[in-house]
Amino acid sequence: MNNFWQQLPKPIVALAPMCGVTDLPFRSICHKHGADVVYTEMVMVQGLSRRNPKTLKLAAISEMEQPVVIQLGGNDPEAFYQAARIIKELGPAGIDINLGCPAKKIAGDGSGVALLRDQERSYQIIQATIEGADGIPVSFKTRTQIKSKDKTDVHTSLELLEKVKDLPVAAVMVHGRSFEAPWIEKVDYEYIKKVKENFSGIVLANGGIYTPEIAKDVLEITGADGVGIGHGVYGQPWIFSQIKDYLATGKYEEKTWSEKRAIALEHARLAFKIKGKQGLLEMRKQLLWYVKGLPNATDYRQGLVHLENLEEIEETLNKIEQK
Repeated sequence: MNNFWQQLPKPIVALAPMCGVTDLPFRSICHKHGADVVYTEMVMVQGLSRRNPKTLKLAAISEMEQPVVIQLGGNDPEAFYQAARIIKELGPAGIDINLGCPAKKIAGDGSGVALLRDQERSYQIIQATIEGADGIPVSFKTRTQIKSKDKTDVHTSLELLEKVKDLPVAAVMVHGRSFEAPWIEKVDYEYIKKVKENFSGIVLANGGIYTPEIAKDVLEITGADGVGIGHGVYGQPWIFSQIKDYLATGKYEEKTWSEKRAIALEHARLAFKIKGKQGLLEMRKQLLWYVKGLPNATDYRQGLVHLENLEEIEETLNKIEQK
C-alpha cells in the first residue's frame, strides 16, 4: 500500500471535509495556501455505487489539489465496497469514511456519527472500504461519542478504534465534541490525546481551531500528528500557511484587504471556470466570509448575496477596496 499519510511532513495541516464548502475550487485555493492534504465534501456511496452522474461530479478531483482524500458517507457495507472500487479509478491519494457527521438528515438515516452506535456495522464498512480500495489508504473521521437512542449507554470512538485495531486504518480525524452537542460544547482535546495514545496510525485533531495560536496549543495538548481545519478556514483559506509559519517561527503575517480581495477573486474565477454560473451562486456564502470583519461588512454582504456573474463580483470587491 502506498500510504501517503506517512510521507507527509509533520505536523500535518489539513482541510477537513465540509458539505457545501470543500468543493474542488475551494480545495484548490486551500492547497495553494499551504494545506498539506484536502478532503472532499461527503459523497454518498449509494449514488456512487450506481455511478449516478451528479454523485460522480461531486467526487471529481484534480491533480492541482493532490494529495486529496475523497470522503464517503452512507451505512451499507456493500455500497462502500463498490464505491471504493469506483473511487480508485478517480486517482485520489486516500479514501475517508464519514463516521462523524451530526446533521439530522445523515445521522437520522443511521449514517455519519450514528454509526458509532452500531460498531459491528462500522467495522464491516471499514473492512469493505479497505477491500474495495485495494491499496489506497483508508481513514475515517469521527467524534468523541454518541449516546444510545434511549440515552442509557454511551458509544465512543475509542471503543471503535479498539474494535478495528486489526484493520489497516491509515489515519483518523477526531472532532473533539459529541453528537449531542456538536458545536456548542467545549472541545475535548484531552480525549483526542487518548486517541493518539491508543492508535498507531496518523491522528488529526479537529474542532475549534480558528487561529495559528489555537492550532499550536491543540498540537501540544493532544500530541496529534496534525490538525484538521474546519470552520476556522471560513474566509481565510490562507490559515494553513499562517499555522506553518507560526509553528516554525512563532509569528505570522495577517493578510491585508488587498491580498484578501485578490484571493477572493481568484477563488471566484476558479469556481466559474470549473462549475460555471452555478459555482458563483454556490460561492456567495464564501464571499460573505471574505469580507467578515471589514468596516461596513453588513452593507457589503447585502450586495454580495445577489451577485450572479464575475463582472459583478469584481466590480463589487473593487469598490470595497476603494473605501
